[in-house]
Amino acid sequence: MATIKDVAIKAHVSTATVSRILNYDKTLSVPQETRNAVFEAAKELHYIKKRKTLKNQFTLGMVQWYSLQQELDDPYYLQIRQGIENFCIQNNIHLIRTFKNDDLGELKNVDGLICIGKFSKAEQEEFRKLSSHIIFLDMLSENYQDSRITLDFYHAVRDVMDYLVSLNHHKIGFLGGKEYLNDGTIYHDLRKDIFEKYCEKHHIEYKPYIKEDLFTVESGYAMMCEMIQSNDLPTAIFCASDPIAFGAMRALNEHHIRIPEDISIIGFDDIKQASFSTPPLTTVYAPTVQMGEYGANIVYHLLSQYDSATPIHIELPCSLIERESTMKI
Repeated sequence: MATIKDVAIKAHVSTATVSRILNYDKTLSVPQETRNAVFEAAKELHYIKKRKTLKNQFTLGMVQWYSLQQELDDPYYLQIRQGIENFCIQNNIHLIRTFKNDDLGELKNVDGLICIGKFSKAEQEEFRKLSSHIIFLDMLSENYQDSRITLDFYHAVRDVMDYLVSLNHHKIGFLGGKEYLNDGTIYHDLRKDIFEKYCEKHHIEYKPYIKEDLFTVESGYAMMCEMIQSNDLPTAIFCASDPIAFGAMRALNEHHIRIPEDISIIGFDDIKQASFSTPPLTTVYAPTVQMGEYGANIVYHLLSQYDSATPIHIELPCSLIERESTMKI
């Protein structure tokens, strides 16, 4: 059985650091990469904190709407999953992970359920049959009795637009993505609505510069190429995800359109690659790891303690990260 010393060696940190990280010591100041390394080492070595006997171990079910390949292409949901796994390791929670197209029978006797992503009404009903202790992450359920954690898109988009306006941008485009539910309907992205309302209120030219496809690098590239071919570009582009922004940047570079001298680009998510793009991407930090940790925490410490717990609705604030893909005109 792995020891805390084994975890420390694998993560290249001290045993004291491992202990403090696994116990979520808020006074410990270390990079997020170090925390992730410790949690990954603990997971790989199957390190278990001896807090409960196995027969009383809490079992948490997790349903992901993204496949493993989609996680690699867009790590947004990967980071939510990592947050859940981090919490489960720290609390000796048995985690059963499934994908939306899997047989959900193995989740029948879980103590709580976390659903990551966007699900149809029929799928939501199936989940509620599995557990009454359930939380949805990154989805606004129409059922107000569902517990959920989402991002505060209103203030995030407003901050982006205020920032661009402060840089004298008044022709601003939006590259968005469409997310399709299992029944074929499209999950509505609030960011587009908030963007359009802001532009209308502040007399910003935007209508010729809105495009939507998928939340992928390929879609960002295709949408940007299409906009370039129109010979009418805005002075700034707000992308609904970092992968979309990376694709748009590739298209601009191929057409010798300089970033940020000719056009400014802002992404959304602040995935690790955003710091290493050329130029480094100005983006919105989305607390996805925390979303996963909080979701597991709520199911474990609160929802599972009551037969009919009051639903919890949480909006996590996002923050603008200024880098080198934007400039004043």
